[in-house]
Parts: sequence; C-alpha cells; structure tokens
Amino acid sequence: MNIAIVLSYDGTAYHGWQTQKNAVSVQQTVTEALADALGQQVSVSGVGRTDAGVHARRYVANFHADCSIPMDRLPFAVNPRLPMDISISGAAAVPDSFDARFSCTRKEYTYLIYPGRIRDPFAVSRSYFYPYPLDVQAMQQAARHFIGRQDFAAVRSVGTPVKSTVREVFDCRVDTNGKFVRIRVSADGFLYNMVRAISGTLLYAGQGRFPPEQVRRILDSCDREQAGPTLPPQGLYMSRLWYDGTPELDVFDLAAEWDPAGGLL
Repeated sequence: MNIAIVLSYDGTAYHGWQTQKNAVSVQQTVTEALADALGQQVSVSGVGRTDAGVHARRYVANFHADCSIPMDRLPFAVNPRLPMDISISGAAAVPDSFDARFSCTRKEYTYLIYPGRIRDPFAVSRSYFYPYPLDVQAMQQAARHFIGRQDFAAVRSVGTPVKSTVREVFDCRVDTNGKFVRIRVSADGFLYNMVRAISGTLLYAGQGRFPPEQVRRILDSCDREQAGPTLPPQGLYMSRLWYDGTPELDVFDLAAEWDPAGGLL
C-alpha cells in the first residue's frame, strides 16, 4: 500500500528534512515513529528538502507499507511517538504511482519578517527580526518582477547542482499580517536558497537600497552579488502544496491560507 501523510513541523531543533548521518532530521524522526507504530521498516519520501531551522506548515510525504490501521486513525497511532514539534494531521491511501516529490505540481513558501525596534522573544525562532521600519509598498512593487518563467541564477546559492536555473514563479507577493511582513512565493520548483534570497532582495528594496524596478536588472544580470542577502532560515515556511490529479489529498486542504498573526503567536 502506498500511503501519503500530511504533516507540519517546527524546524528549529532539526538539521532539515533529509536524513543525515550525524544530525537529527525530520525525515529520520518521522520514519522511526512510523516504523514503531506499524511494526515494520519503512522508507519515507518527502515533497522536498527544507534546510536546518526551516519550518513547514504544510508538508507531504509518502511510504509503502502493509498497514492494517485505518487511514483516519493513523495520525493518532503515530503522533504519540513523535516529538511535540512534529505532527501528522492526515493520511490517505494513494495510487502506487504517487510520489510526494514528483507528483507535486506547485509549491509555496512563506517568509516572515518581524520589523520593529523591539524584538518579540516568542517570534525569534519563527521569523526574522529586522529592527527598522520597511517600505512594504516598495517591496510589493519589487515582488512583481519575480513573477514569470525566467532565469533565477541571481537569487540562488551554490548548492545542489542543477541542469537549469530557469523556473516559473506563479506568484510573488508581499503583505502585512499583524506585526509581520509576509512574503509568499509559489513556483513549479525552487533553486537552493531561492526564496531566502528573493526575500533578502525584497528586504533591500524595502530598506530603500535600490528602487523596485532595479530587481528587473538584477535578474537579467544572473549575478548573485547584485541581489540581496540570503535571509536566515527561521523565517521560512513551506506553506502550501498542490497535487493536481490526486483527489485522495483534496480533503486535506493543502492550499489553505495561514494567518501567522493568529497561528504563530
């Protein structure tokens, strides 16, 4: 049986999703909990990597196993075996051809910035504290230049080798939610640290370091040094996922909106 699970996690205590030899990862933690609950070894595949300290409000993984536990009861069987910062919210039997990574047609990441003179200690590990005001309107104008199919070499870090740095960004927007400035980027795929670099570039626009229209020239240059910094991981969340043609996952509302002001603090 091929089983898909929907989960969320606070990535503060983990060295990312992917299993590592000498560090605690979300993937290994979930795998061990599933194996204990099912009484058999499983191999868990996730929708994508998240780096150390990065969070997930929506995350999908799948594994193959002989499972006698009803799907609606599986989260209740596994969650007591997981630490409090990881939670499975749903499970479904999916076709054998389903793969959490390759069946995903679109992903969204959200980056949270907490601007202001005084930091909130409860937001430190879940947002980027920036001790100055930001011009959100300038950030909104700059964000529009990231939309479309184009080369994003200027906003990637050297990491996993890729055949192409061209991606299609479906939406890139900036708004405020409570005390947070929220950046949301959805695309068919992401380069290493792409969203954190986009967020850093938008931060520079919000600081007034360059006008919003300069983002167009930055992208055309394909020069990483011309863009803004790669912001720290704790402000980044995998927030929405799309699985077209997989109705088994529709009931989990993977594209649900998330209110960080109400859902974080």
